[in-house]
Parts: sequence; C-alpha cells; structure tokens
Amino acid sequence: MSTKDILNEALNIDDKSELITKDETIPVVPRPKENLEDMDADYKYQRENFYNLIERGSDAIEGILDLARESEHPRSYEVAGQLIKQVAEVTEKLGDLQTKMKKLKEVPKDAPQNVTNALFVGSTKELQKILKGKLQEIDDVDNKGKW
Repeated sequence: MSTKDILNEALNIDDKSELITKDETIPVVPRPKENLEDMDADYKYQRENFYNLIERGSDAIEGILDLARESEHPRSYEVAGQLIKQVAEVTEKLGDLQTKMKKLKEVPKDAPQNVTNALFVGSTKELQKILKGKLQEIDDVDNKGKW
C-alpha cells in the first residue's frame, strides 16, 4: 500500500477526486515589440503600467480601509497609511514621466541648427595620436588603390 493510499484512507478521501482550478485572467499591458525602440511606445507602455498600479493600489486601499474600520486594529491603519503613501509616490512618478516626456519632445528655438566649429578637448598628445591615426587610415586607403 502506497503512502498516498494510506493518507487517502486515513482522511476518508476518494482517489477519484479531481483538481479544481480557478481560471481568472488578469489584464496585462501588452509589451511593445522588441524591434520598436520608439520613445513614444516606451512612454505609452510605462504610462499604462503606472495607471494599472494606481488603479490596483486604489482598490487595495479601499479594501484595507474597510478591514481597518472593522477590526479597529492600529496595525491595519498603519498598513493603510503605507499603502496610501505608495500610491501617492506612483502618482508622482506618473507626473514626472509627463514632464520628462515634454522636455524630451521640446526643441529649443534658439538651438543651433548647424555646428561649423568643432572644439577638441584634450591634451596635445591625444590630438597627435588621433591625427596620426587618421593619416594612417588615409595612407592605407591610398595604398590599397595603387595595387
């Protein structure tokens, strides 16, 4: 007799019982395709995630406040306060996301359109190495053409 049979007999359980599963689907924000490295797609994805977090947090706050009223236990009020703080932080992050996106899309009107003078910041030794490397590249290209 197997261990399973012994337990079934001791607990008066039929071996023919079936496993009951609960099939509940949770709405998931679709992730943009991997090849889309678009700033707008990332913004929309992050924004949807923030909205979902805020909605779920609001539902959790309602539930924990009902529990706190019923139990009148100080710990449940403390947990409710922490949850409210976390939802407020996510709301702040949503606002920060909006301002960051506006700054990214905003192009200064007085920004230069063309840069005519480039400035090298470094030592003369580094500049000589760069120039020497460029001259070697030019010589290599010239030599390849002569063969």
